[in-house]
Amino acid sequence: MNNEKSEANQMGVMEKKEALETFFSPFLEAAKLGICEIVNEILNVDFYAFTYRYKDNDHGLLHMAILHRQERIFKIVKERNVYLHTWKGVSKGRKTDNLLHLAGQLAASSQVSGAALQMQRELQWFKAVESYVHPSLQEQRNKNNKTLREVFTEEHKELVEQGEKWMKGTAASYSVVAALIITIVFTAAFAVPGDNNNDGIPNFLHDIAFIVFVISDVLALFSSTASVLMFLAILTSRYSEDDFLVSLPRKLIIGLIALFFSIASMMAAFGATLYTFLFHSWNWTIVPILLLGCFPVTLFAILQFPLLVEIFFSTYRPSIPTTPNE
Repeated sequence: MNNEKSEANQMGVMEKKEALETFFSPFLEAAKLGICEIVNEILNVDFYAFTYRYKDNDHGLLHMAILHRQERIFKIVKERNVYLHTWKGVSKGRKTDNLLHLAGQLAASSQVSGAALQMQRELQWFKAVESYVHPSLQEQRNKNNKTLREVFTEEHKELVEQGEKWMKGTAASYSVVAALIITIVFTAAFAVPGDNNNDGIPNFLHDIAFIVFVISDVLALFSSTASVLMFLAILTSRYSEDDFLVSLPRKLIIGLIALFFSIASMMAAFGATLYTFLFHSWNWTIVPILLLGCFPVTLFAILQFPLLVEIFFSTYRPSIPTTPNE
């Protein structure tokens, strides 16, 4: 009986060694590159593959996912309940790079465009890992006696400066357009189509086109003013690290939406004015002019909508899991 148990144990050790020799390199390389299909298949064959580690730096599955920002691998670990607090480095007294220090290191990313969005992505990764690991890791210092926040600040100092420059340049460009729209629609409000009668009342006061003009002009003025205020808030922001997480992207989203709405309202006011002047004798010109009026609105939407969508989903629907129970 004892011989049978001994032989079974030897067979188990041999199988583990064979699995390690077979799956070690493909498993960790797939984790590094974000090939979740290979990682899943190997974990299905050998669940304890998550314990595989490189000898030189002691990095394993989670380390690869965090260091190379592979969110799909991170989700696999979360779904399989491989909790980060069970990993090496939970000792408070031990000065070594833990998972949070790895999350604090700057990683090159091609998943987002622009320094500001990359900084937002880095913060999302840091917050996700911070909320997921054992609390004892959050105060641990590394071999250079630096806390995780100090590592993050030092690594991302240049990226913060680049993100600030990108945000200010973008906000300044949009604010010029918004200020120009304010000037146009404010002037148009006092240049009433069709002039006024002797009592100072607009001649086309009760025409539908005139009502459309007034409403569109007012909406254009208010929305362009709101967009200028949003862009001004971006220009005068403190630009701390955490501002890139939600505050600055949210202001940019609101400013872009308000700017688009102001452009559309301005063109609607322009179309209503033309209709007021031309519908009696030149009504055949109304349709082509209105179509031309839609051209700048459509062009703005085509050029700026992808950026707006990217910022919106990156801010409000991040693909990185942020809580253990998510």
